[in-house]
Amino acid sequence: MKTLVFLFLGSLLWSSKASSQEKIVQGIVFDRGSKQRLSRVYIYNTNSGKGFYNNSKGEFSTNARPGDILLAALQGYLIDTVTAGNQNTVLFYLKRNSIQLKEVQITDSLRNPKEQLKETQKEYKEAYRLGDAKDIFTTGGSNNAGGAGLSINAIYSLLSKEGKNARQLQKIIERDYREAMVAYRYNFILVANVTGLKGEKLLDFMQQYRPSYNFAVEANDYQLIAYIKSAYQKYLQNPGAYRLAPLKGQN
Repeated sequence: MKTLVFLFLGSLLWSSKASSQEKIVQGIVFDRGSKQRLSRVYIYNTNSGKGFYNNSKGEFSTNARPGDILLAALQGYLIDTVTAGNQNTVLFYLKRNSIQLKEVQITDSLRNPKEQLKETQKEYKEAYRLGDAKDIFTTGGSNNAGGAGLSINAIYSLLSKEGKNARQLQKIIERDYREAMVAYRYNFILVANVTGLKGEKLLDFMQQYRPSYNFAVEANDYQLIAYIKSAYQKYLQNPGAYRLAPLKGQN
């Protein structure tokens, strides 16, 4: 009990000292290619464990100390990081992690998404530590003589705001990994070779008949090619069967 009291008092002293150095930092998130503002971007402070979404205008405001590392995460984009300094404004420029077609040029990345996931998990290992709520019940140890006990660290990760924010970031990383794995198997080069499509028609077909993550990881090459051929026959019969309606304000 004394240990918990000391830890609690120590955390109060640390937070009081840290808050005295904090200042309001404002920022905007842009698409690196189009320079358009991006909304619903998850902003996460790796030092404080605080996380939140920016607004519909792509803007955000948060408290940060010099040296704090802020990262921005959005599905379909690579994570970007900025280190807070003496400036009161920070800008994020997110780069798409999916390949977009321009005219009839087709390019693709053959980098394994599993390798990317390992690198991301390593880079943001602190978020995975904060968000780890496993092993709430511990066994062994000198205090309980081999019995079961409660892990204070696991309970804190489960209930704290920092732990919840860290798990939200983990969800975004995992979601991006799944999207990247589908794009890795169901890629432009393979689909173009099987169907003969190119340019905008190729992109249109791939968007309409994009397979699920489970199918992409479980299907062998023969099954994947068979799926593409079958989908292509459906596409020829009705090219717009699964085409999404344009967003309001778009032509």
